[in-house]
Amino acid sequence: MSEPLLSVRDLAKHYTSRGTQLTILQGISFDIGKGEVVGLVGESGSGKTTIGRSVLRLVEPSAGSVRFDGTEITTLSSSEMRRARPRMQYIFQDPFASLSPRMTIGEILTEGLKIQGIGTPKERSERARTALEQVDLPPDAVNRYAHEFSGGQRQRIGIARALTLGPEFIVADEPVSALDVSIQAQVINLLRDLQQRLRLTMLFISHDLAVVEYICDRVIVLYLGRIMEIALSAELYAGPQHPYTRALLSAIPSPDPDAPRHRQILKGDIPSPANPPSGCVFRTRCPNALPACGEVVPDLRETAPGHFKACIRDDLN
Repeated sequence: MSEPLLSVRDLAKHYTSRGTQLTILQGISFDIGKGEVVGLVGESGSGKTTIGRSVLRLVEPSAGSVRFDGTEITTLSSSEMRRARPRMQYIFQDPFASLSPRMTIGEILTEGLKIQGIGTPKERSERARTALEQVDLPPDAVNRYAHEFSGGQRQRIGIARALTLGPEFIVADEPVSALDVSIQAQVINLLRDLQQRLRLTMLFISHDLAVVEYICDRVIVLYLGRIMEIALSAELYAGPQHPYTRALLSAIPSPDPDAPRHRQILKGDIPSPANPPSGCVFRTRCPNALPACGEVVPDLRETAPGHFKACIRDDLN
C-alpha cells in the first residue's frame, strides 16, 4: 500500500436513545493509501455510512483517531476544519434529496467555492462548467434546476459538486444504489475514470459486492459496527477467510445460471446495536460458531500479508 492519506484508529460512535446506549461503531481501524480505492461493504445497519460521515466529521466520532495526510482532524476547530474541507468531499446516496430544488445547478456547484472564498464569481462559474464537462454534462446545465434532470444526471451533478473544490479524498456513499441498473454501469465507469484521471483517493461504500470488486483495490467487510475482514480485492474474492464474507460473496448473482454454486444463507436479521451479542458480534448467525465465540471479542489480526480477519478460528483460513 502507498503512503496513507487517511488513517483511522479505534474509531467509535455511540448514540443514546431513550436512556439506551446504541453502539454503532466500535474499534474501527484502517488505512487508505494515496490514490487507493477502498470498498466498505456490509448489510444495512452495519455502520457503513456512519464510518463515511465520521471520517469527514459530518458526524462527530465518540472516540478514536482520524488522521488525514498526517493531521489529526478530530481535534481541529470549526474554522480549521472548514479550511480542510476542500481536500475531502462526499458524494451522497440520493441524487435528488441532496440537491436543493430552489437553486440552479450553477448555484449548487459554486456554493462550496463561495463558502471557502475561492475565486471571483467569473472564476467560480468557470470551475462549475469545467466540473460539468468532467462528468459528461453540457456546461449550459448551470442555468437549469435539479428536477429537469434524470436520476443518473442528478448523480453526475452530485459528483461534479464534489469535484469543484479539487478534493484529494472522496467518500462515495452508495453512489449508484438509487439508480436504474441500466444507468449504474455508466456512473460507475465515470467514477473509475475520474479516480484514475484525477488520482483521487476514495472510500467507496456499497452493498453491491459485484460493483466493489470492479472498482476497488481493497475491501473492508463490516458487521454490526465491527470490521470482520480486510484484504486486497482480488484476494478477498478468491479466498474469503471470514464466514460473514463468505456468506456475502455467495449471494452475488452468477452470470451463468447453470454454473454450480454453494449459497450460504444467513439465518435471522442483524442484531440491534442496542443489544449486541457478547463476544463476536457475528456469532448468533455464524454457521461455524463455537461456545468460546460468545466469550471472546476477536482481534483483527493479520493472517497473510495484507489480509486481516476478526475470528478466533484458524481452521477456517
